[in-house]
Amino acid sequence: MEAGIFGFAQQKPQPEIQESPLSVANCLDSVSSSANNCCTKRDFSAKFKRYLISRKSTCKQTGMILKPLESPVFFLRRFWFTISVCHRFLTKSKYVMSNLEDKQQEDKIRKAFKERDWSGIKSADSWAIFKVMSEFVEGFEKLAKIVPCVSIFGSARTPRDHSHYKMAEDIAAKLVRHGYGVITGGGPGIMEAGNKGAHSEGGKSVGLNIVLPFEQFNNIYIDRDKLITFDYFFVRKVMFIRYSQGFVVLPGGFGTMDELFEALTLIQTNKIGRFPIVLVGKDYWEGLVDWIKKTLLSHKYINEEDLDLFSVVEDATEAVRVIDDFYSKYLLSPNF
Repeated sequence: MEAGIFGFAQQKPQPEIQESPLSVANCLDSVSSSANNCCTKRDFSAKFKRYLISRKSTCKQTGMILKPLESPVFFLRRFWFTISVCHRFLTKSKYVMSNLEDKQQEDKIRKAFKERDWSGIKSADSWAIFKVMSEFVEGFEKLAKIVPCVSIFGSARTPRDHSHYKMAEDIAAKLVRHGYGVITGGGPGIMEAGNKGAHSEGGKSVGLNIVLPFEQFNNIYIDRDKLITFDYFFVRKVMFIRYSQGFVVLPGGFGTMDELFEALTLIQTNKIGRFPIVLVGKDYWEGLVDWIKKTLLSHKYINEEDLDLFSVVEDATEAVRVIDDFYSKYLLSPNF
């Protein structure tokens, strides 16, 4: 044997892997159907183990141990085969994924009620403080010099061909042309559109990303030195509020509502300045605004002047005009 590329020893060409018609595709179908008929994860695991034992040829092909003298080409071929098997298995076996999520939820609930001793508190909660502090420090250091900026909130699930996506992109581009930077949650959907609009105009494009088990990943339109990834939602919201001089809110779900009402609450309670909050899309926000007026106001849980804390507009030009009017009212320029 002679040393080859990547430091691996070259071997004689390996024989092609011959898969019988029943090896992968059909067997995965049988495993998937077995998963649907199982009542418990234990039953499913047992059936899957029996399936692997009965298909020794397939098991050998799915071995993932890199032998010291194995050909890199042959290893990569086996690696790709294994990935494809796992992907197809997990895709077809929704039973496994749903039960795994249920198990994780149960574990979180049980953990909340579990009594902890002093050593457990010291090792978990005390060290979490340092993690929180590190996120605050990173956020303060990176965002301290980017003002003035406007935060754009909205759904991560909005597709690129949706009118709301185009609207967010247009609003961000107009804000940059008027001298503002743009802050978003750093993910896909409306957040991506906001960063894309700011990036296209050469403005400051900030992304405050969050680690989530699904749906959230940072988009490519964020300035490389202005991307921060958080583990804690509350730290992320502090950064949104502290470094924004205005909030533009497009249609979204629970996360968008959380960000909207966080800003409203802090302005109402005078914890931050009365910066403009602009809701874009009258049809979408009409139901919420009516509920606020008919329910919260009628029960006197808010004051009538609290309705002036936000504006509802229909298009990008109106949204940017509200921001500009705020600064002109206080004789401020966005380039202060």
